[in-house]
Amino acid sequence: MRVLLVEDDTLLGEGLYTGLKQDGYAVDWMQDGQMAEMALNVEHFDILILDLGLPKQDGLQLLQKLRSKDNPIPVLILTARDSLDDRIKGLDVGADDYMVKPFDLEELNARMRALLRRSAGRSAPKLEHNNLILDPAAHEVIFNGTTLDLPPKEYAVLQVLLENIGRVISKTKLQETLYSWDQDVASNALEVHIHHLRKKLGSDFIRTIRGVGYIIEHAK
Repeated sequence: MRVLLVEDDTLLGEGLYTGLKQDGYAVDWMQDGQMAEMALNVEHFDILILDLGLPKQDGLQLLQKLRSKDNPIPVLILTARDSLDDRIKGLDVGADDYMVKPFDLEELNARMRALLRRSAGRSAPKLEHNNLILDPAAHEVIFNGTTLDLPPKEYAVLQVLLENIGRVISKTKLQETLYSWDQDVASNALEVHIHHLRKKLGSDFIRTIRGVGYIIEHAK
């Protein structure tokens, strides 16, 4: 999942950037509101973690612009502004969740999973398809009763496809979800991930729609 982190505190930003990448997210980190707005205008992100007290453009201003354009990206405000009025204003402007610093990274992860689950139109915390179970909270995949040890990118590809059962996901969309700007990506990287997943799950588990993308079809 691709995360845009907008935080101007260097120490906190570095910690969040590192922690989220270790949890398997592709993370891009911006330190002012204007750069964040530019990034959101040109790239796909699955979730936005937004500080409010930003240079060049306040977080609330950025959020107002996003919602005025009907951008549905899940937004989690992460800020030191802890008054009740601040919380109400942030949520009313369009945030989906509001956390106050200092915070616990595990709680942040849990809130992110909840927002991503809702944005995908799911209520169940686990993704299940035929004999496969993917548990985002445990970062675990069980297939035919056996736990699979999937590298982070294979796990991410599988999660995106499972969240879109019956829908073709383009190669471009998958790559945007998997990789941040600072990652060097081989031209055939996605095909390699798909190939490895097929070896573990069966050759027909993920279907290629030539010239379009990939799909996991509904259970028969």
